[in-house]
Amino acid sequence: MASSADPARRALLQAMAAVPLLGVLPAACAADGWPRWRVLADSSLSADGRMIDRSQDDLRSTSEGQSYALFFALVDNDQALFDRILAWTVDNLADGDMGKRLPAWLWGRDAKGGWGVLDDNPASDSDLWLAYGLLEGGRLWRRPALERIGQDMLAQVRRTEIVDLPGLGPMLLPGPHGFVEDGATRVNPCYLPLPLLRRFAAVDGAGPWAALAVNTVELLRQTAPHGFAPDWAAWRDGAFIVDPVRGATGSYDAIRCYLWAGLLSPRDPLFRAQMQALQGPLRRLRDGAPMWEKIDTRSGAGEGEGGYGFRAALVPYLLAQGERTLAQALQSSLPTHEQQRSDAPAYYAQMLTLFADGWAEGRYRFAADGRLQPRWR
Repeated sequence: MASSADPARRALLQAMAAVPLLGVLPAACAADGWPRWRVLADSSLSADGRMIDRSQDDLRSTSEGQSYALFFALVDNDQALFDRILAWTVDNLADGDMGKRLPAWLWGRDAKGGWGVLDDNPASDSDLWLAYGLLEGGRLWRRPALERIGQDMLAQVRRTEIVDLPGLGPMLLPGPHGFVEDGATRVNPCYLPLPLLRRFAAVDGAGPWAALAVNTVELLRQTAPHGFAPDWAAWRDGAFIVDPVRGATGSYDAIRCYLWAGLLSPRDPLFRAQMQALQGPLRRLRDGAPMWEKIDTRSGAGEGEGGYGFRAALVPYLLAQGERTLAQALQSSLPTHEQQRSDAPAYYAQMLTLFADGWAEGRYRFAADGRLQPRWR
């Protein structure tokens, strides 16, 4: 952990202190709150801002969990909590300065019982969500210091996590190290939410973000022949192929592809093309069948049934396509926040549900240029 005497850490604290955090929320917003987010925060967020995955024996925290928690605090207009989550992330995952070091993806308890970073390779999806939260937090709360950190993160992503694929153009690596081997560049489709790429294109016009959005849809088009996205894929010899490590399975990663597609503004020029590439779940749900837990994306055959997090992730996807009856059926099957409070914490299912149910409740939207539009504004 970085010392509070470190110059970078001291600058961050000064930036946070520049805006008063107590008493800044309008009474109506403070009273409204977000019950489902509060349930997860109460069970899994430490007092100093660490999101804990209690389903894992090492009680891990990931940069993904930190980035999602930061986003939910922003949607809930909770600056004090946002700052605690950010401070823990900077101190423990980024050596005290996230403007200069992308955060390690995994922190937890090691085999000897000690606590610390278990894998220091960054995860690019989390880097994008963290940068987005900082940019939009800075804009919405008028805190330019946050925006500067977000812009510095984007510069690092451009430098270390984006490659130019011959015959395609820019593509996001899952992380800086370990994803190019034997002539194949491995990619993860769910790491590329188009609303975030649109926002980055607006704030960094010289960057690769607009082209990356187009290439994201091409990635889905080539790797989802039956309309089901894979968890992983790879680029080799001018085309996307089945991932040589994880195969053609679509499951716990891929479910986010449909979620992000549902959150995209219908005014986005890629909205229809992305939905067309991801028609598999819509056809299955229209037939009255549940979403599979695991799918062979080459054959279109699946097995098992995804839990409530899977059902939640498909609610915005259905609503965005006008399937209100199907969406309402899925939404009514979700546990209430009171039920979640009495159940054991389920990190991933709860995160998916927060994104989906928060959107369905109108707590936030993404504009066509990627700007966050929270209800409290």
